[in-house]
Amino acid sequence: MNSNSNSAQFDLIVIGGGAAGFFTAICFAEKNPGAAVLILESSNDVLGKVRVSGGGRCNVTHHCFEPSALIQHYPRGQKELRGPFSRFGPAETIQWFESHGVPLKTEEDGRMFPRANTSEAVIKLFKQCCRDHNIQIHCSERVELFRPEDIGWFVKSSRAAYLSNALMVATGSDRRTWDILVSMGHHMIAPVASLYTFNISEKALHELSGISVMKAKVSIRHTNYQAEGPLLITHWGLSGPVILKLSAWAARELMELAYKFDIDINWIALSLEHALEQMQNIRQQHSSKLVLNTPLFSLPQRLWRMLLWRSGMNEESNWQSMSASNLRQLASVLCQDHYKVNGKSTYKQEFVTAGGVDLKEINFKRFESRLHPGLFLAGEILNIDALTGGFNFQAAWTGAWIAAEAMSEDLITKG
Repeated sequence: MNSNSNSAQFDLIVIGGGAAGFFTAICFAEKNPGAAVLILESSNDVLGKVRVSGGGRCNVTHHCFEPSALIQHYPRGQKELRGPFSRFGPAETIQWFESHGVPLKTEEDGRMFPRANTSEAVIKLFKQCCRDHNIQIHCSERVELFRPEDIGWFVKSSRAAYLSNALMVATGSDRRTWDILVSMGHHMIAPVASLYTFNISEKALHELSGISVMKAKVSIRHTNYQAEGPLLITHWGLSGPVILKLSAWAARELMELAYKFDIDINWIALSLEHALEQMQNIRQQHSSKLVLNTPLFSLPQRLWRMLLWRSGMNEESNWQSMSASNLRQLASVLCQDHYKVNGKSTYKQEFVTAGGVDLKEINFKRFESRLHPGLFLAGEILNIDALTGGFNFQAAWTGAWIAAEAMSEDLITKG
Protein backbone atom coordinates (compact mmCIF):
# COMPACT_ATOMS: atom_id res chain seq x y z
CA MET A 1 0.00 0.00 0.00
CA ASN A 2 3.03 2.22 -0.40
CA SER A 3 1.66 4.79 -2.83
CA ASN A 4 -1.57 5.21 -0.86
CA SER A 5 -0.22 5.68 2.67
CA ASN A 6 -2.26 8.88 3.15
CA SER A 7 -5.57 7.10 2.61
CA ALA A 8 -7.95 6.34 5.51
CA GLN A 9 -7.43 2.76 6.65
CA PHE A 10 -10.05 0.16 7.59
CA ASP A 11 -10.19 -3.48 8.56
CA LEU A 12 -13.17 -3.97 6.25
CA ILE A 13 -14.76 -1.88 3.53
CA VAL A 14 -18.17 -2.94 2.24
CA ILE A 15 -19.26 -1.62 -1.15
CA GLY A 16 -23.07 -1.61 -1.27
CA GLY A 17 -25.52 -0.62 1.44
CA GLY A 18 -28.07 -3.37 0.95
CA ALA A 19 -28.97 -6.51 2.89
CA ALA A 20 -25.78 -8.48 2.17
CA GLY A 21 -23.54 -5.47 2.70
CA PHE A 22 -25.00 -4.46 6.05
CA PHE A 23 -25.12 -8.01 7.37
CA THR A 24 -21.48 -8.56 6.45
CA ALA A 25 -20.40 -5.36 8.20
CA ILE A 26 -22.41 -6.11 11.34
CA CYS A 27 -21.37 -9.78 11.65
CA PHE A 28 -17.72 -8.84 11.12
CA ALA A 29 -17.88 -6.04 13.69
CA GLU A 30 -19.57 -8.30 16.22
CA LYS A 31 -16.79 -10.85 15.87
CA ASN A 32 -14.08 -8.16 16.01
CA PRO A 33 -14.94 -5.48 18.60
CA GLY A 34 -13.17 -2.24 17.83
CA ALA A 35 -12.57 -3.10 14.16
CA ALA A 36 -12.73 -0.21 11.69
CA VAL A 37 -15.57 -0.88 9.23
CA LEU A 38 -16.92 1.33 6.43
CA ILE A 39 -20.01 0.90 4.21
CA LEU A 40 -20.01 2.86 0.93
CA GLU A 41 -23.37 3.34 -0.81
CA SER A 42 -23.75 5.17 -4.14
CA SER A 43 -27.40 6.21 -3.61
CA ASN A 44 -28.67 8.70 -1.03
CA ASP A 45 -30.11 6.02 1.25
CA VAL A 46 -29.41 2.45 2.35
CA LEU A 47 -31.40 -0.78 2.57
CA GLY A 48 -33.88 0.26 -0.13
CA LYS A 49 -34.75 -3.30 -1.16
CA VAL A 50 -35.22 -4.33 2.47
CA ARG A 51 -37.68 -1.46 2.88
CA VAL A 52 -39.95 -2.47 -0.01
CA SER A 53 -39.65 -6.25 0.18
CA GLY A 54 -42.69 -8.26 1.17
CA GLY A 55 -44.97 -5.31 0.61
CA GLY A 56 -43.03 -3.22 3.12
CA ARG A 57 -42.93 -6.00 5.74
CA CYS A 58 -39.55 -7.56 4.76
CA ASN A 59 -39.75 -11.27 4.00
CA VAL A 60 -36.64 -12.09 6.07
CA THR A 61 -36.43 -15.83 5.34
CA HIS A 62 -38.48 -18.98 4.83
CA HIS A 63 -39.53 -21.74 7.24
CA CYS A 64 -37.52 -24.36 5.33
CA PHE A 65 -34.70 -25.73 7.45
CA GLU A 66 -33.35 -28.70 5.49
CA PRO A 67 -30.60 -27.57 3.05
CA SER A 68 -31.53 -30.22 0.48
CA ALA A 69 -35.10 -28.86 0.41
CA LEU A 70 -34.05 -25.23 0.65
CA ILE A 71 -31.82 -25.31 -2.43
CA GLN A 72 -34.76 -26.43 -4.56
CA HIS A 73 -35.94 -22.81 -4.50
CA TYR A 74 -32.82 -21.53 -6.30
CA PRO A 75 -32.84 -21.76 -10.10
CA ARG A 76 -29.20 -20.67 -10.05
CA GLY A 77 -26.88 -21.52 -7.13
CA GLN A 78 -28.39 -24.83 -6.00
CA LYS A 79 -25.19 -26.84 -5.88
CA GLU A 80 -23.09 -24.01 -4.47
CA LEU A 81 -25.47 -23.11 -1.61
CA ARG A 82 -26.01 -26.56 -0.13
CA GLY A 83 -22.85 -26.45 2.02
CA PRO A 84 -23.25 -22.81 3.10
CA PHE A 85 -26.89 -23.41 4.14
CA SER A 86 -25.73 -26.19 6.47
CA ARG A 87 -23.55 -23.59 8.23
CA PHE A 88 -25.92 -20.62 8.31
CA GLY A 89 -29.46 -21.28 7.13
CA PRO A 90 -32.95 -20.16 8.13
CA ALA A 91 -32.64 -21.60 11.67
CA GLU A 92 -29.49 -19.55 12.30
CA THR A 93 -31.08 -16.49 10.69
CA ILE A 94 -34.10 -16.74 12.99
CA GLN A 95 -31.84 -17.15 16.01
CA TRP A 96 -29.73 -14.13 14.97
CA PHE A 97 -32.73 -11.83 14.60
CA GLU A 98 -34.36 -13.15 17.79
CA SER A 99 -31.15 -12.55 19.78
CA HIS A 100 -31.03 -8.99 18.43
CA GLY A 101 -34.57 -8.16 19.50
CA VAL A 102 -36.43 -8.74 16.23
CA PRO A 103 -38.49 -11.94 16.61
CA LEU A 104 -39.95 -13.41 13.44
CA LYS A 105 -43.34 -14.97 12.69
CA THR A 106 -44.22 -17.67 10.17
CA GLU A 107 -47.15 -17.33 7.77
CA GLU A 108 -49.16 -20.20 6.30
CA ASP A 109 -47.08 -20.36 3.14
CA GLY A 110 -43.80 -20.56 5.11
CA ARG A 111 -42.68 -16.98 4.60
CA MET A 112 -41.21 -15.35 7.69
CA PHE A 113 -41.58 -11.69 8.63
CA PRO A 114 -40.70 -9.55 11.64
CA ARG A 115 -43.38 -9.96 14.28
CA ALA A 116 -43.67 -6.17 14.17
CA ASN A 117 -44.94 -6.68 10.59
CA THR A 118 -42.79 -3.90 9.11
CA SER A 119 -39.44 -3.76 7.33
CA GLU A 120 -38.55 -0.78 9.53
CA ALA A 121 -37.89 -3.27 12.36
CA VAL A 122 -35.01 -4.75 10.32
CA ILE A 123 -33.74 -1.37 9.13
CA LYS A 124 -33.74 0.10 12.64
CA LEU A 125 -31.93 -2.96 13.97
CA PHE A 126 -29.21 -2.79 11.32
CA LYS A 127 -28.67 0.93 11.82
CA GLN A 128 -28.55 0.50 15.61
CA CYS A 129 -25.96 -2.28 15.23
CA CYS A 130 -23.88 0.05 13.09
CA ARG A 131 -24.03 2.74 15.79
CA ASP A 132 -23.18 0.22 18.50
CA HIS A 133 -20.07 -0.92 16.63
CA ASN A 134 -19.06 2.45 15.16
CA ILE A 135 -19.56 1.23 11.60
CA GLN A 136 -19.29 4.22 9.30
CA ILE A 137 -21.95 4.60 6.58
CA HIS A 138 -21.27 6.93 3.65
CA CYS A 139 -24.20 7.53 1.31
CA SER A 140 -24.04 9.26 -2.10
CA GLU A 141 -20.48 8.02 -2.47
CA ARG A 142 -19.87 5.94 -5.58
CA VAL A 143 -16.87 3.65 -5.76
CA GLU A 144 -14.93 4.31 -8.94
CA LEU A 145 -12.08 1.86 -8.49
CA PHE A 146 -10.83 -0.91 -6.25
CA ARG A 147 -7.69 -2.97 -6.69
CA PRO A 148 -5.46 -5.30 -4.69
CA GLU A 149 -2.30 -3.82 -3.17
CA ASP A 150 0.62 -5.46 -1.38
CA ILE A 151 -1.17 -5.94 1.94
CA GLY A 152 -4.82 -5.24 1.25
CA TRP A 153 -7.15 -3.23 -0.94
CA PHE A 154 -7.13 0.29 -2.36
CA VAL A 155 -10.59 1.77 -2.87
CA LYS A 156 -11.19 5.09 -4.64
CA SER A 157 -14.61 6.70 -4.42
CA SER A 158 -16.13 9.89 -5.78
CA ARG A 159 -15.06 11.63 -2.57
CA ALA A 160 -11.97 9.96 -1.13
CA ALA A 161 -9.44 7.13 -1.22
CA TYR A 162 -9.29 4.30 1.31
CA LEU A 163 -7.24 1.28 2.27
CA SER A 164 -8.69 -1.91 3.71
CA ASN A 165 -7.49 -5.33 4.81
CA ALA A 166 -10.58 -6.99 3.33
CA LEU A 167 -13.18 -5.92 0.79
CA MET A 168 -16.80 -7.03 0.44
CA VAL A 169 -18.57 -6.19 -2.81
CA ALA A 170 -22.36 -6.44 -2.46
CA THR A 171 -23.70 -4.06 -5.09
CA GLY A 172 -26.22 -6.32 -6.81
CA SER A 173 -26.56 -5.73 -10.53
CA ASP A 174 -24.76 -2.37 -10.58
CA ARG A 175 -23.07 -2.34 -13.99
CA ARG A 176 -20.20 -0.01 -13.06
CA THR A 177 -19.11 -2.39 -10.33
CA TRP A 178 -19.42 -5.27 -12.79
CA ASP A 179 -17.09 -3.41 -15.18
CA ILE A 180 -14.46 -3.10 -12.45
CA LEU A 181 -14.68 -6.83 -11.71
CA VAL A 182 -14.37 -7.66 -15.41
CA SER A 183 -11.26 -5.47 -15.65
CA MET A 184 -9.83 -7.60 -12.82
CA GLY A 185 -10.42 -10.83 -14.74
CA HIS A 186 -13.81 -11.94 -13.43
CA HIS A 187 -16.43 -13.26 -15.82
CA MET A 188 -19.96 -11.90 -15.49
CA ILE A 189 -23.04 -13.82 -16.58
CA ALA A 190 -25.19 -11.27 -18.41
CA PRO A 191 -28.24 -10.22 -16.38
CA VAL A 192 -31.73 -11.23 -17.43
CA ALA A 193 -35.04 -10.57 -15.72
CA SER A 194 -36.46 -13.10 -13.28
CA LEU A 195 -39.67 -13.16 -11.22
CA TYR A 196 -42.08 -11.50 -13.62
CA THR A 197 -45.65 -12.04 -14.77
CA PHE A 198 -46.86 -13.06 -18.24
CA ASN A 199 -48.66 -10.63 -20.54
CA ILE A 200 -51.47 -12.27 -22.52
CA SER A 201 -53.72 -10.44 -24.99
CA GLU A 202 -56.93 -12.34 -24.31
CA LYS A 203 -59.92 -10.16 -23.48
CA ALA A 204 -61.92 -13.02 -21.97
CA LEU A 205 -59.05 -13.68 -19.57
CA HIS A 206 -58.64 -10.00 -18.63
CA GLU A 207 -62.32 -9.83 -17.67
CA LEU A 208 -61.59 -12.38 -14.92
CA SER A 209 -58.92 -10.18 -13.30
CA GLY A 210 -58.52 -11.01 -9.62
CA ILE A 211 -59.70 -14.62 -9.87
CA SER A 212 -57.25 -17.23 -8.61
CA VAL A 213 -56.91 -21.00 -8.79
CA MET A 214 -55.24 -22.72 -5.85
CA LYS A 215 -53.53 -25.43 -7.86
CA ALA A 216 -52.81 -25.18 -11.57
CA LYS A 217 -50.08 -26.62 -13.76
CA VAL A 218 -48.49 -24.43 -16.43
CA SER A 219 -46.11 -25.65 -19.15
CA ILE A 220 -44.05 -23.68 -21.64
CA ARG A 221 -44.45 -25.25 -25.06
CA HIS A 222 -41.39 -26.67 -26.84
CA THR A 223 -39.41 -26.71 -23.56
CA ASN A 224 -39.17 -28.95 -20.52
CA TYR A 225 -40.28 -26.16 -18.20
CA GLN A 226 -43.45 -26.68 -16.18
CA ALA A 227 -44.56 -25.69 -12.70
CA GLU A 228 -47.46 -26.29 -10.37
CA GLY A 229 -49.04 -23.98 -7.80
CA PRO A 230 -51.49 -21.10 -7.26
CA LEU A 231 -52.35 -19.11 -10.39
CA LEU A 232 -53.72 -15.56 -10.46
CA ILE A 233 -55.52 -13.94 -13.41
CA THR A 234 -54.69 -10.24 -13.84
CA HIS A 235 -55.87 -7.45 -16.09
CA TRP A 236 -52.76 -7.98 -18.23
CA GLY A 237 -52.50 -11.77 -18.17
CA LEU A 238 -51.26 -14.25 -15.56
CA SER A 239 -49.39 -14.04 -12.27
CA GLY A 240 -49.14 -15.98 -9.03
CA PRO A 241 -46.49 -18.38 -7.67
CA VAL A 242 -46.72 -20.84 -10.56
CA ILE A 243 -45.96 -18.11 -13.12
CA LEU A 244 -43.17 -16.60 -11.03
CA LYS A 245 -41.57 -20.04 -10.71
CA LEU A 246 -41.57 -20.45 -14.48
CA SER A 247 -40.18 -16.96 -15.06
CA ALA A 248 -37.28 -17.76 -12.73
CA TRP A 249 -36.40 -21.25 -13.91
CA ALA A 250 -36.70 -20.36 -17.61
CA ALA A 251 -35.34 -16.80 -17.25
CA ARG A 252 -32.59 -17.03 -19.85
CA GLU A 253 -34.54 -19.09 -22.38
CA LEU A 254 -37.55 -16.75 -22.25
CA MET A 255 -35.29 -13.72 -22.73
CA GLU A 256 -33.89 -15.38 -25.86
CA LEU A 257 -37.47 -15.80 -27.09
CA ALA A 258 -38.02 -12.04 -26.55
CA TYR A 259 -40.75 -13.04 -24.06
CA LYS A 260 -42.98 -14.33 -26.85
CA PHE A 261 -43.91 -17.95 -26.38
CA ASP A 262 -46.83 -20.38 -25.94
CA ILE A 263 -48.07 -21.94 -22.72
CA ASP A 264 -50.51 -24.68 -21.81
CA ILE A 265 -52.56 -24.33 -18.61
CA ASN A 266 -53.93 -27.30 -16.74
CA TRP A 267 -56.46 -25.42 -14.63
CA ILE A 268 -57.11 -28.39 -12.35
CA ALA A 269 -53.65 -30.06 -12.22
CA LEU A 270 -55.20 -33.42 -13.12
CA SER A 271 -54.70 -35.75 -16.06
CA LEU A 272 -57.18 -35.57 -18.93
CA GLU A 273 -58.30 -39.12 -18.16
CA HIS A 274 -58.97 -38.28 -14.50
CA ALA A 275 -60.93 -35.17 -15.50
CA LEU A 276 -63.01 -37.20 -17.96
CA GLU A 277 -63.75 -39.84 -15.34
CA GLN A 278 -65.00 -37.25 -12.85
CA MET A 279 -67.18 -35.52 -15.45
CA GLN A 280 -68.71 -38.83 -16.50
CA ASN A 281 -69.62 -39.48 -12.86
CA ILE A 282 -71.22 -36.04 -12.62
CA ARG A 283 -73.19 -36.70 -15.81
CA GLN A 284 -74.68 -39.80 -14.23
CA GLN A 285 -75.39 -38.23 -10.83
CA HIS A 286 -76.65 -34.80 -11.94
CA SER A 287 -77.91 -35.44 -15.44
CA SER A 288 -80.64 -32.77 -15.34
CA LYS A 289 -78.48 -29.98 -13.93
CA LEU A 290 -77.12 -27.26 -16.18
CA VAL A 291 -73.40 -27.66 -16.79
CA LEU A 292 -73.00 -23.91 -16.23
CA ASN A 293 -74.48 -24.16 -12.74
CA THR A 294 -72.27 -27.04 -11.60
CA PRO A 295 -68.67 -25.82 -11.72
CA LEU A 296 -66.29 -28.71 -11.03
CA PHE A 297 -62.86 -29.08 -9.43
CA SER A 298 -63.47 -26.08 -7.12
CA LEU A 299 -63.14 -23.67 -10.05
CA PRO A 300 -64.65 -20.19 -9.57
CA GLN A 301 -68.01 -19.77 -11.36
CA ARG A 302 -66.82 -17.02 -13.71
CA LEU A 303 -63.74 -19.00 -14.74
CA TRP A 304 -65.88 -22.11 -15.27
CA ARG A 305 -68.14 -20.09 -17.57
CA MET A 306 -65.14 -18.92 -19.64
CA LEU A 307 -63.75 -22.45 -19.91
CA LEU A 308 -67.15 -23.73 -21.09
CA TRP A 309 -67.15 -20.98 -23.71
CA ARG A 310 -63.61 -21.88 -24.82
CA SER A 311 -64.69 -25.51 -25.19
CA GLY A 312 -67.65 -24.53 -27.37
CA MET A 313 -70.33 -25.56 -24.85
CA ASN A 314 -73.86 -24.16 -24.96
CA GLU A 315 -74.63 -22.48 -21.62
CA GLU A 316 -78.11 -24.05 -21.70
CA SER A 317 -76.71 -27.58 -21.91
CA ASN A 318 -77.36 -29.99 -19.07
CA TRP A 319 -75.06 -32.88 -18.18
CA GLN A 320 -77.35 -35.43 -19.77
CA SER A 321 -77.02 -33.75 -23.18
CA MET A 322 -73.19 -33.79 -23.05
CA SER A 323 -71.87 -36.25 -25.60
CA ALA A 324 -68.60 -38.14 -25.19
CA SER A 325 -67.09 -35.69 -27.67
CA ASN A 326 -68.38 -32.71 -25.63
CA LEU A 327 -66.88 -34.12 -22.44
CA ARG A 328 -63.51 -34.75 -24.09
CA GLN A 329 -63.46 -31.22 -25.53
CA LEU A 330 -64.19 -29.73 -22.10
CA ALA A 331 -61.57 -31.95 -20.46
CA SER A 332 -59.07 -30.84 -23.08
CA VAL A 333 -59.67 -27.17 -22.24
CA LEU A 334 -59.50 -27.85 -18.51
CA CYS A 335 -56.21 -29.72 -18.81
CA GLN A 336 -54.55 -28.28 -21.92
CA ASP A 337 -55.76 -24.69 -22.35
CA HIS A 338 -53.46 -22.87 -24.76
CA TYR A 339 -52.41 -19.19 -24.63
CA LYS A 340 -49.84 -16.99 -26.34
CA VAL A 341 -47.61 -14.91 -24.10
CA ASN A 342 -46.53 -11.59 -25.55
CA GLY A 343 -44.25 -9.87 -23.05
CA LYS A 344 -43.69 -9.61 -19.30
CA SER A 345 -44.43 -7.27 -16.42
CA THR A 346 -42.33 -6.67 -13.31
CA TYR A 347 -43.65 -8.45 -10.24
CA LYS A 348 -44.54 -5.69 -7.75
CA GLN A 349 -41.34 -4.01 -6.53
CA GLU A 350 -39.45 -7.25 -6.05
CA PHE A 351 -37.60 -7.21 -9.36
CA VAL A 352 -34.84 -9.79 -9.39
CA THR A 353 -32.20 -10.43 -12.02
CA ALA A 354 -30.52 -13.68 -12.90
CA GLY A 355 -26.86 -13.10 -13.64
CA GLY A 356 -23.68 -11.88 -11.99
CA VAL A 357 -20.24 -13.18 -11.15
CA ASP A 358 -19.62 -16.66 -12.58
CA LEU A 359 -20.02 -19.07 -9.65
CA LYS A 360 -16.97 -21.09 -10.73
CA GLU A 361 -14.85 -18.10 -9.68
CA ILE A 362 -16.08 -18.09 -6.07
CA ASN A 363 -14.88 -20.18 -3.12
CA PHE A 364 -18.17 -20.89 -1.36
CA LYS A 365 -16.48 -22.02 1.83
CA ARG A 366 -15.55 -18.35 2.26
CA PHE A 367 -17.62 -16.44 -0.38
CA GLU A 368 -14.27 -15.20 -1.61
CA SER A 369 -12.96 -14.59 -5.11
CA ARG A 370 -10.77 -17.42 -6.36
CA LEU A 371 -8.90 -14.83 -8.45
CA HIS A 372 -8.21 -12.24 -5.75
CA PRO A 373 -7.74 -13.31 -2.11
CA GLY A 374 -9.33 -10.82 0.28
CA LEU A 375 -12.10 -9.93 -2.18
CA PHE A 376 -15.46 -11.21 -0.93
CA LEU A 377 -18.81 -11.15 -2.74
CA ALA A 378 -22.35 -11.81 -1.53
CA GLY A 379 -25.96 -11.12 -2.48
CA GLU A 380 -27.24 -10.53 -5.98
CA ILE A 381 -23.84 -9.63 -7.44
CA LEU A 382 -23.36 -13.39 -7.68
CA ASN A 383 -25.14 -15.44 -10.33
CA ILE A 384 -27.56 -16.70 -7.69
CA ASP A 385 -31.27 -15.98 -7.58
CA ALA A 386 -34.31 -17.53 -6.00
CA LEU A 387 -38.07 -17.74 -6.05
CA THR A 388 -40.13 -15.40 -3.91
CA GLY A 389 -40.64 -16.30 -0.28
CA GLY A 390 -37.58 -14.96 1.54
CA PHE A 391 -35.09 -17.11 -0.34
CA ASN A 392 -33.10 -14.28 -1.93
CA PHE A 393 -32.61 -12.64 1.46
CA GLN A 394 -31.56 -15.97 2.97
CA ALA A 395 -28.82 -16.32 0.35
CA ALA A 396 -27.68 -12.80 1.24
CA TRP A 397 -27.57 -13.51 5.01
CA THR A 398 -25.75 -16.80 4.45
CA GLY A 399 -23.09 -15.35 2.15
CA ALA A 400 -22.55 -12.34 4.40
CA TRP A 401 -22.19 -14.41 7.57
CA ILE A 402 -19.75 -16.90 6.02
CA ALA A 403 -17.68 -14.08 4.50
CA ALA A 404 -17.58 -12.30 7.88
CA GLU A 405 -16.37 -15.52 9.50
CA ALA A 406 -13.62 -15.93 6.91
CA MET A 407 -12.49 -12.31 7.17
CA SER A 408 -12.42 -12.57 10.95
CA GLU A 409 -10.16 -15.64 10.75
CA ASP A 410 -7.88 -13.79 8.34
CA LEU A 411 -7.71 -10.79 10.67
CA ILE A 412 -6.66 -13.00 13.59
CA THR A 413 -4.05 -14.73 11.42
CA LYS A 414 -2.59 -11.42 10.24
CA GLY A 415 -2.75 -9.98 13.76
